[in-house]
Amino acid sequence: MKSRRHVGDFSFLAALTTTLLASVPVSAQQATTDPAVDPAAVDAIFARFNGTDLPGCAVGVSREGRPVLAAAYGMADLEHDVTNRAETVFEAGSVSKQFTAAATILLALDGKLSLDDDIREYIPELPEHDDIVTIRHLLNHTSGLRDWGAVAGIEGWPRTTRVHTHEHVLDIMSRQRSLNYQPGEYYSYTNTGYNLQAVLVERVSGMSFAEFSRKRVFEPLGLTRTQWRDDYTRVVEDRAVAYSPAGRGQEAGWRMNMPFENVHGNGGLLTTVADLLRFSQNLETGAVGGPSFLEEMHRQAILNSGRQIAYASGLSVGHYRGRREVQHSGATAGYRAFSTRFPDQKVAVAVLCNAASANPTQLAHRVADLYLGDAVDVDVTAEPTIELSREAIAARAGAYRNTRTQALVRVTAGSEGLRFRNAFLLPVSESRFAADNGVSLDFQDSPGGDARAAADLVTPDGDVVRLEPVPEFRPTSAELAAYAGTYRSDEAEATYTVELDGFGLLVKDRYERVRTLAPAYPDVFSGPLGLYIFRRDDTGAVVSFSLSQGRVWDLRFRRVQ
Repeated sequence: MKSRRHVGDFSFLAALTTTLLASVPVSAQQATTDPAVDPAAVDAIFARFNGTDLPGCAVGVSREGRPVLAAAYGMADLEHDVTNRAETVFEAGSVSKQFTAAATILLALDGKLSLDDDIREYIPELPEHDDIVTIRHLLNHTSGLRDWGAVAGIEGWPRTTRVHTHEHVLDIMSRQRSLNYQPGEYYSYTNTGYNLQAVLVERVSGMSFAEFSRKRVFEPLGLTRTQWRDDYTRVVEDRAVAYSPAGRGQEAGWRMNMPFENVHGNGGLLTTVADLLRFSQNLETGAVGGPSFLEEMHRQAILNSGRQIAYASGLSVGHYRGRREVQHSGATAGYRAFSTRFPDQKVAVAVLCNAASANPTQLAHRVADLYLGDAVDVDVTAEPTIELSREAIAARAGAYRNTRTQALVRVTAGSEGLRFRNAFLLPVSESRFAADNGVSLDFQDSPGGDARAAADLVTPDGDVVRLEPVPEFRPTSAELAAYAGTYRSDEAEATYTVELDGFGLLVKDRYERVRTLAPAYPDVFSGPLGLYIFRRDDTGAVVSFSLSQGRVWDLRFRRVQ
């Protein structure tokens, strides 16, 4: 495999520096790679993308607003033998959300709206709920609104299968009679809030969201290569084509995987690593927006319980290896992105990739390690552990129900601790198991200790979710027959038929697509679309089911036959 790595030339880096706002306190000297960092160390991080037969990534680093690295690896277009360059345009996925939040907040600072306004004042197509959904709820993913893309998938047209527009978003959301939860009660990531903000900005400003962004954000910050993908058919100069692996193994090759939809605001930002670094610098200086803008962009949400969460306005505020970090990741079709900033060290890193197999978060953090150097705290304080017998550990393993989303959670036992998802938890007491990433399980033993205990799942940001044990579920054919029938959801405009086939259940949509359902726990089955939670009336007859998944918690289907 031939090597194909492109380093941004220094004239480009110098131009990047000199085009930053005059009010930004950065040097206009020619930018070079930080002398403390060996360029070969950066090359090593991106080595697996450095070839002429595969897509790759671009990376940029700035220190105190001054660019110190711009490099690219792999190919932008495999069909036409075009290399990725530091100046190549990629799609940034959900990294785009901070730009949408910026537009919304600028309108608030203009006095055109309040972030605590009811969103229905501006988008009356949304149904009225018992509790008000505010613009601020949209900014920090605490609205309870279902993700429109997930509902579209349940309907039968998931994203990437038709050209969705903001009209589709509004149509889908106008039919939702329920929220996932009371606004402000929880954090739940949903693209809906950011598509609605794009619509909001258009209606309040009187211009298209793209035009408002250009005039108020892109041009003032010198983001000359940034635009919204509001028309997926538009030709974009120097844009990298996105790819996904065509199969297992490198020999399988690649297939194009481009986003052909016109929804944006949730994603859809076409940009470069240099432009992302310019925007990150404005999040330090407030050259556009001022101090109030910076305050609102970084204001972390407070839930109804009073707990502060990591998410602010299109930005997640937390720590990486003991140092403050403000970041966001993104993924759209075959594009992958990550933009991060370390405020105390004045270091920012942006990684944009056109390979779906890339992990830009990991890549950016490895690059950040080089530039932070001794500023990185590699020691993570961990709770002291104890030893428990294999029997005591095994007693905690099994199937549990997430009481918030109803999701099935499996906890497995090892010789020294418990495995939960991707975390390995060691015992720190007889009833508490903790991982070094801040996740813990606190088991709520009954006084008699004669049954498997429920557990409180504690996340690194302090969220607590109750997990309740559920029994094994092995229904007979006769028991499965009770679920067979036809079910309808007006919210998703979908009708599903549940059938008994041999010894299992199948669910079929109106397009004759068939999916197998696997027993999860009593009256609950898992399938490709999520959990199917069947419900009974007072006589015990099955009368409906709820479809629950990550971004849609309780979409009801009533039995019609």
